[in-house]
Amino acid sequence: WYQRRVRGKMTRVVSKHLFDFKPAGQMADDVKALEDQFEEMMKDPEAKKSMDRIKELEQKHDHDSNMEFVALSRAAIGPFIKFLCENEAAKYGSEKTITTFIKIPTSHDGEFDLPVEVYTPKNLENEAKRAAYIYAHGGGAVALSAADVRPLSQCVAVDMNVVVFSVDYRLAPETKCPNNIKDFYEAIKYVSKNADSLGIDPAKIVIAGESGGGYICLGAMVLLAEHGESDLVKLALPCVPMVDDYCFSDPLPMTVEERKAHLSMRKIWGNLIAADFEKQKNSPHLFPGKASEEILEKFPPTIIMEAEFDQFITEATRLAGRLRRAGRLLEFLVIPGANHMSSYVPGTKGSKILIDSFKTVAKEYIHS
Repeated sequence: WYQRRVRGKMTRVVSKHLFDFKPAGQMADDVKALEDQFEEMMKDPEAKKSMDRIKELEQKHDHDSNMEFVALSRAAIGPFIKFLCENEAAKYGSEKTITTFIKIPTSHDGEFDLPVEVYTPKNLENEAKRAAYIYAHGGGAVALSAADVRPLSQCVAVDMNVVVFSVDYRLAPETKCPNNIKDFYEAIKYVSKNADSLGIDPAKIVIAGESGGGYICLGAMVLLAEHGESDLVKLALPCVPMVDDYCFSDPLPMTVEERKAHLSMRKIWGNLIAADFEKQKNSPHLFPGKASEEILEKFPPTIIMEAEFDQFITEATRLAGRLRRAGRLLEFLVIPGANHMSSYVPGTKGSKILIDSFKTVAKEYIHS
């Protein structure tokens, strides 16, 4: 399945066709229960007031409204991530890993030392040639940090038997496109260049991210392709990723989840991530799904993980089809009955499918 170059051009990757999940056609019972639990939480007067205000701010575009939207959104996502990370089922990661910290010097947006948290499985502590998993956390590219999702990332390190480099890329709106994706790109370059001193096998570097981090990962893939550097990466693994400007289209044909999220996504892309939306709206640095066929043909080998009822399912499916045609798609798997983040909730059926899929990817595409 691996990539080679023939006369300067990458050959097509060959899928092992490891995943064939059948669509459920409806949300899984445990996902419905989570949504019911969320609805109950929203009956709290303060929570309802906050969510109602966020909805109002989605359609305002002045600076003060943007900053209030960001503050409320960051506050709203915090309790959910805390709920995930404090789950008993997620504690094995911290027990079985060693956490260290590095800083990567960058200069593309001022002099900035990019913080990176490193999670090393204890069984790999004394190994010299370990697989690296360079990761961009979720949060719509406007919220969260590596520390916020540390327990979940430590579990990934254990499940996949890799050293995780969790990158604290700078968030919007304080940092705009393309400097956000350049942070992650610089982390990839640093790990590759310093593989020996980091105890990393340079032939086994994986890049990944989910949701907003999926966009950061895809944006860095565009940069790698543009610079002819995709061979630095053995595998790219964007999960439930933000991909393109589908949210700006007519909401009537959208899925229920896409329609619910489209106004907030318009604000996030147009008012927060973009430096100048009108100038950047056709750039693959802002919308990786708009990359040309020439760029897609130079992508690293890619596996896209999705959820049947994800709010980005249409745009991710479209990108998967284009990558398959470009010869860069290894697998496109869709977890049945799951929504955007339900598979990250420990103990759910979707979580088991996700963890088992990660383990399979590690065995068949990373360590092989």
